Amino acid sequence: MHVSEIGMSRASDADILQRARAETRACVTLDADFHSLLATSGERGPSVIRIRREGLDAAALAALLQGIWPSIENALSSGALVTVTERSIRVRQLPIVRP
Repeated sequence: MHVSEIGMSRASDADILQRARAETRACVTLDADFHSLLATSGERGPSVIRIRREGLDAAALAALLQGIWPSIENALSSGALVTVTERSIRVRQLPIVRP
């Protein structure tokens, strides 16, 4: 679902993350702020998939997610930050622990 479908198109990133956490959903975004918020919060979720590829329409994004889902599904179920680029898929488990 898109945030606009649930009346959250103008919501803050923190509010979107809170809603996703409450509904046990993962967020898919182009925005690095979601990763930053989770990395500094110490939270274990929700999982966030950051897409770092330009020019994807809805169909291409859906196809991309379907293609990578088998390789990230387990990580997402336990809380993860996933970054998808043209060349790689990077997964960091949550919470992010700083030394």
